[in-house]
Amino acid sequence: MLYKRSDRVGDLIRQVVSEMLLRELNDPRLESVTITEVEITDDLKLATVFFSAMGSKPREEEALLGLQSAGGYIKKKLGKELRLRYVPDLVFKLDRSFEYGSKIDRLIQTIQEEKDRNLKEDR
Repeated sequence: MLYKRSDRVGDLIRQVVSEMLLRELNDPRLESVTITEVEITDDLKLATVFFSAMGSKPREEEALLGLQSAGGYIKKKLGKELRLRYVPDLVFKLDRSFEYGSKIDRLIQTIQEEKDRNLKEDR
């Protein structure tokens, strides 16, 4: 299986940004933020940084605003760390995959409970 350069750069960006969240960015809006994935275009010009934020919808929106306000600093730091000719522009998006997975789990559990109830009624 081929491992594209854009995938490697995306992994490096995820690592660097995650470290920055832990050690450098002191914004209280970013306390519960986790970088889940970075997708980068093949030409390395645009990186979409997916994140999750524990809490309510307003908390997620605050986290997005915090990341957007720190975007310039993050990009500057990436330029120093990655030593690329061109540092990709960063777009931050909320990762809803955990929420979707949780919904699927609840649906499966509901179906299983209904199945168990029907088995008991048949006996």
